[in-house]
Order: sequence, then structure tokens, then C-alpha cells
Amino acid sequence: MKFQTEILIPNAAETISYQDELLLMGSCFVENMGKKFQELNFQVTVNPFGVLYNPASIAGALERLMNPVPFEAADLFHYEEIWHSFAHHSRFSLVSEKETLHAMNDELALGAKRLKKARWLIITFGTAWIYRLADTGMIVANCHKLPEKQFLRSRMSGADIVEQFIPLIRRLKGMNPDLQILMTVSPIRHWKDGAHENQLSKAILLLAIEQLQQQFAFVHYFPAYELMLDELRDYRFYAEDMMHPNAIAIDFIWEKLLLHYIHPDTQRTIREVEQINKALQHRALHPDSEAYSKFRQQLDQKIKTLQKAYPFLRFDK
Repeated sequence: MKFQTEILIPNAAETISYQDELLLMGSCFVENMGKKFQELNFQVTVNPFGVLYNPASIAGALERLMNPVPFEAADLFHYEEIWHSFAHHSRFSLVSEKETLHAMNDELALGAKRLKKARWLIITFGTAWIYRLADTGMIVANCHKLPEKQFLRSRMSGADIVEQFIPLIRRLKGMNPDLQILMTVSPIRHWKDGAHENQLSKAILLLAIEQLQQQFAFVHYFPAYELMLDELRDYRFYAEDMMHPNAIAIDFIWEKLLLHYIHPDTQRTIREVEQINKALQHRALHPDSEAYSKFRQQLDQKIKTLQKAYPFLRFDK
């Protein structure tokens, strides 16, 4: 007997390996996946502008990474004793103007460097709803809790997204010919938009990605949204807010990504990395004992053997 509808995911023609550099951008769901890649020691950069929810802000961030002009004081504004940027998530907002710019420009440089060499760009759209500054019309990545009257709220259409991303993707491919793009729609519901409005938003994002796939053979789609809504159709897979996937759901979706988008050789290496990470977390009751010394020697040898094949792997010893 079957008690759930299964999402059929075809095995990817292009797969991710440890040799590949990765750049992940988008909603907080991409942060969950990014953390998994980081824990497994992939060559990965995650959200150099912080969490970005709407396609327009993600596109703007990618444009800036292709032309990494440093941020200046004129790009910031001061509100409630904190310096902010409308292009960044609030994790970059600091008390010091100098430190705020330093943090933003460090991440900008790292992200730009990664994008030029990345084999995979993974993008997660969160919502089609956008906020513009009422006085300038500028689309903001984050409102930073400013008064609502300062913004105009609207919804992007599928055509808006496609028209913005087609020339952007062409420029990305021109800059980095080996680039593959994997797109997803975040399974996190934006309930403050309203139940129906959230569904319309997700539908727009799905349709836009479908059109981009039809346009470019190197643009792929991973059904994280569908996995959450269909295979995990139960509130026990949600966090306490009933909006975000919980740890079990994140692990489930991650395993699906591994199965279908990670190269088989890399899947085997992942198991070795997981074993080493687990061993490194072990805290000995008797660290001065001969048995523990032998354990550490064997572990160090495993790390050295693995690093011969993958010199970029770094383990926190």
C-alpha cells in the first residue's frame, strides 16, 4: 500500500561533483541547502547579499557580481541607529557605517570571484511580490522594518521575470561558458501575502522557470516546492510557525537532491566526509590514552588520503 504521492524526478544529465565550485542565491531555503553543502566541505558560496526573496533582487545581485563595483556610503541609509542597504538582507546591517561597507564589499568580492569560476549557480525564488520605494520606484531586497507607507507593493508577472532573466542568463553564460543553472521555488509559504496570493505568486515563479528552461538547455529545475507540498503533505514536517520546513523535511529534500543531482562518485565521497566529520566531533573521555592516540592517527590518515584526491577539502580538527 502507498500512503503518499511520489514526485518522479529524472536523473540529471549534468551532475554536481566535489571538483565543482558552487554559488547559491535566493530565499532562506537556499540557505538550508547551502549549509548542507558547507558541512560537506563543497567549494560553495551562499548568498553574498544575504537572503533574497524576489527574482528582481536576485537578478540585481547577480548583475552586481558580474560588475563588482564596491558599495559606498551613498548606497547606505541610517535608520534606528543602524546602517542598512536596500540591496542586502538585514544580516549586513550594523551600527558602524565603515564595518557595514566592509562586510558588504568583502562578500561582494568573494561572490564575484566564485561566480566567474562556478560550475553551478543554484537559484531559489521565494516570492513574486516586490516592494518599491515610493519616492524613487527602486525595488528593494529588504524593507528593514521601515514604515509601510514608504513602499509600494506589487506582483511581478511571469513575463517580467523571463524578460529580466533571459538577457541576464546570456551574459552569465558568456562570462562563464561552463556554467549550469539549477533553479528551485522555495517551499516556504509567504503567508503574510495571503493564502491565495501566495499560491498565485508560487505559480508565477514556476511558470517563469519553465519558460527559462525552454529557452536554455543548461537551465534545470529541482522540485523542492512539489516535494514539500506532495510527498511531505503533513504539518509534522513543518517548524512551529507552520510555514518553514523542519529539520526532517530539509533532510528529506536534501537527500532527493543528492540522489538525482550529485555525481555517484561524489555521493560515495560524501559518505567518507560524513564519517570523518562525525569522528572529528567525537570527544574522548581519555584523550591521553594510547587507544585515542591510535584513533587520531587513523583519522588523520583518512583525511590525508581524501585530501590527495580533493586538495581543497578542509576539516576542522
